[in-house]
Amino acid sequence: MNETEQAIEIVQQFLEASMVPDPETAATFMAENAVIVFTGRREMASAQEITAFNKSRYQWVKKDIRRTDACQRDDHCVVYSTGFLYGCWPDGTAFNGNRYTDRFEVKDGLIVRMDVLNDSAEWILEPALNRTEAD
Repeated sequence: MNETEQAIEIVQQFLEASMVPDPETAATFMAENAVIVFTGRREMASAQEITAFNKSRYQWVKKDIRRTDACQRDDHCVVYSTGFLYGCWPDGTAFNGNRYTDRFEVKDGLIVRMDVLNDSAEWILEPALNRTEAD
């Protein structure tokens, strides 16, 4: 397995653990000092903090991963995971088709940076944007 394939596998295993959610297992794929930045420049310190944030925002949430792309940089690999979020808002309203892009930097077998972008903030502000099916 080459470095790019290994980086993709690390990200996939991280995402699988995150969706359980199992933040302890997810954390094993991240460097101790990993930089985690969510939409709106909200910084997180750990996989555990990601899980706590998601619990405050959703009753539950999962990813419909549609594509994974990767490219090698000088000293790390950049991995993009794109697709749709689906789940339930805190009030029990189901949602689907919430676009997401997660960008990871993987170095020496660990995620050293994670940037998360999705439609959730916009949908919270304007519930009419919520769609029932992914495009």
